[in-house]
Amino acid sequence: MSDQPWPWPAGAATGVGSLPGTDIAEAQRIVLGELPALPHLPELPARGPGAELIGRTAGLLVELPVELYAARWRIASRPGRDRRRARDMMERDLDQLAEQAEAYAGPIKVQVGGPLTLAAAVELPVGGRLVRDPGAVRDLADSLAEGVREHVAAVARRLPRASVLLQLDEPSLPAVLAGRVPTESGFGTYRPVEPGRAGALLREVVAAAGAPVVVHCCAPDAPLDLIREAGAVGVALDLDLVTDLDPLGEAIDAGLGLLAGAAPARPGVAGRPPTSAQVADRVRRLWDSLGFPRRQLAEQVVVTPTCGLATATPQHVRAMLTACRDAGRRLSEQG
Repeated sequence: MSDQPWPWPAGAATGVGSLPGTDIAEAQRIVLGELPALPHLPELPARGPGAELIGRTAGLLVELPVELYAARWRIASRPGRDRRRARDMMERDLDQLAEQAEAYAGPIKVQVGGPLTLAAAVELPVGGRLVRDPGAVRDLADSLAEGVREHVAAVARRLPRASVLLQLDEPSLPAVLAGRVPTESGFGTYRPVEPGRAGALLREVVAAAGAPVVVHCCAPDAPLDLIREAGAVGVALDLDLVTDLDPLGEAIDAGLGLLAGAAPARPGVAGRPPTSAQVADRVRRLWDSLGFPRRQLAEQVVVTPTCGLATATPQHVRAMLTACRDAGRRLSEQG
């Protein structure tokens, strides 16, 4: 394992990204209060188009305007109201963050969609997803790299005492690599993107960020080698979807940090959230199964919910974030 310093404090916990509701001020108060060691910029998809992952990220693209058409995002000929709405929402969110976290001096996580997931979701002007056109995907990655650089810089300007950690959300990455992205008809799929090319696209965006990057992939078969080789400092996974421990062990041994999705995003059968002890035990069991010393755990691992919390109740959200925070503290104190 490398001796790199981690861009988060030992025993940290954070959220994946999305929260329920439409009140960004309240959402940020909850996050800053419940996750003091590694707060994140909340995403509130309930606010409508431009507030969800794809629209929010598409609004950051540079010289590649987007618009809504039949409830889907596509490349537009010129900037319009849909792109403006997405950008305005992000600006308001960052202004609100600056107001509430003006004196904050630790790491803060912000999330944007990754290039492969964006290519699998955004459509060409003539129809079909960008992923079908290698040239369009190249242009998208270039535009996203510049947009990410500007976004990270905008966060850093508003919070000059904080350090930015960027999360690239890539839920569609395994499907893009395997050729499982469906065409519009639903009867076919797009050709797979070759791993070397996908890695180069991801690497371009990671390098442009000017900040440490973690890649979130809440899908089975996350390509851990590709993510690590793209320059990410960590990977965010739903532990329930990790079926093969060997690739994860190899990635961690090679120096990849782990944002461990250990607290269920939805209540269990009994409707009760897990306790912090249960969440900590879930992470500890995985770590022990991988065979790493306990002293590394609290430094290399950040505790998170299994996925976003956009559909959870406010009560469940608070319980989840509290459980993650206290689980991180348990891991730090007890090893």
